[in-house]
Amino acid sequence: MALNLSQKQEVVAELAEVAAKAHSLIAAEYAGTTVSQMTAMRKKARESGVFLKVVKNTLAARAVGGTEFEVVKDALVGPLLYAFSLEEPGAAGRLIKEFAKTNDKLIAKVVSVEGKLLPAAHVDVLASLPTRQEALAMLARVLSEPVAMFARAVKAVADKQGGGDVVAEVPAEAEPA
Repeated sequence: MALNLSQKQEVVAELAEVAAKAHSLIAAEYAGTTVSQMTAMRKKARESGVFLKVVKNTLAARAVGGTEFEVVKDALVGPLLYAFSLEEPGAAGRLIKEFAKTNDKLIAKVVSVEGKLLPAAHVDVLASLPTRQEALAMLARVLSEPVAMFARAVKAVADKQGGGDVVAEVPAEAEPA
């Protein structure tokens, strides 16, 4: 069914709003994907914070105009599925990579992050980015390591000096009068 002008304007406005707040974009060929595969992918997309849409490339090109994804305009060729990561940059990459494993018809063609057009092979790089929770856990480990190293050093000094609790001795000249 063909869209009338007002419907096209609504689609462009919706995509433009999504593109303005998205972290990354992957456009993938989907020809040959079954309805059940597409339904499963849409369900997983909603769960993982990915906006998934099939639209004409001319409408998508208009929608990304003025956003950091404007760099993809000339690469939008053929029937494409658009996946915008809304919550974390790697979400769309993980979604497309996961579903491409069981569907050889789903092929990433365009990858864009931070205003850069990347080769389609970068979908694997994008998919390997840590989730927000994984990144926070890594940060916590990095921040806690210096404290743990200090505690181990204090314990080693205490053990070397004969064990027991370490009590800081304040020299007499350092005591307040």
